[in-house]
Amino acid sequence: MFPTRQVEMSHFLSFEGIDGCGKTTQIKLLENFLTSRGIPVVTTREPGGTEVSESIRQVLLASKNTSLLPQAELLLYYASRHQNLFQKILPSLEQGAWVLCDRYADASMAYQGYGRGLDLKLISYLDQTVIQRRMPDLTFLIDIAPAESLRRALLRNQDSRVDEGRFEKESLPFFEKVRRGYLEIARQEPERFRILDGSLDIEAIHRAILRSLEPLLPGNGSRSH
Repeated sequence: MFPTRQVEMSHFLSFEGIDGCGKTTQIKLLENFLTSRGIPVVTTREPGGTEVSESIRQVLLASKNTSLLPQAELLLYYASRHQNLFQKILPSLEQGAWVLCDRYADASMAYQGYGRGLDLKLISYLDQTVIQRRMPDLTFLIDIAPAESLRRALLRNQDSRVDEGRFEKESLPFFEKVRRGYLEIARQEPERFRILDGSLDIEAIHRAILRSLEPLLPGNGSRSH
């Protein structure tokens, strides 16, 4: 059983997309906007979000870990996700905060399922057992051409002091499969997903996100899910 939210204005939002699509930038912009409106906000990421999950992140994303097998990779993601959900996300929602998560369960279906070719039924089973099908209220998928996304990600990693470039070593066809996977997941759940054009400028994407969130903002007749 999940805790009952004490404050009905809390919402769980996730941001998805292939590497370099601009998720993190949009989360920061939205965090600033919500904070300016007096709305409590908690940001988190996957893998990561808690002390244990951040340690798992180092294993998953370090470029030296090229021998990590696909199923081991998948299980590590769900170990991190379980910690993040029960230690950070659900308690924050219970306290009335909006939670903005940089990737969540859809990422495993897209990357390890469609990208790596692992059994989609296995991933669905993990969603049921490890996170008990606790999904976001709304998911923003920033869709961008894989070649452009990979170019951005490589540039970002050049400027980063943290080694998190293991996925950027994957081939372009891999990211094309991941993108198709994301679009298929969104097709199956149109009520939860909002697909955004990642080729637009940063402010245009931000405005599109705010338009989608208008009904959820305090004073606009929003209700918790």
